[in-house]
Amino acid sequence: VQLQASGGGLVQPGGSLRLSCAASGIISSIYAMYWYRQPPGKQREWVASIASGGGTNYTDSVKGRFIISRDNNKNTAVTLQMNSLKPEDTAVYYCRAFRNAYYDWWGQGTEVTVSS
Repeated sequence: VQLQASGGGLVQPGGSLRLSCAASGIISSIYAMYWYRQPPGKQREWVASIASGGGTNYTDSVKGRFIISRDNNKNTAVTLQMNSLKPEDTAVYYCRAFRNAYYDWWGQGTEVTVSS
């Protein structure tokens, strides 16, 4: 199983980025998919999640700005549309596929830097 996050980069405050998480070796539609992030010098934190049934949840700091969704592209399990980016959104972003304790996969991160 492999998960690979991509789409990070340098963006100015107020800008947008779209992160993608490619998954291989799993049927991603039956997994809950998550995005986490780890700001510089801080612990990893949960950002957003989408259940296998499609329900979504967001941490308060990104509500109204970020959108998590599944992708119809068979190679992309989940995306994170990030709008109105702030410097405090700077972090390494990770995707995760979770079904139970035996089926819990993390991808490598993609770095997002929000700076003028």
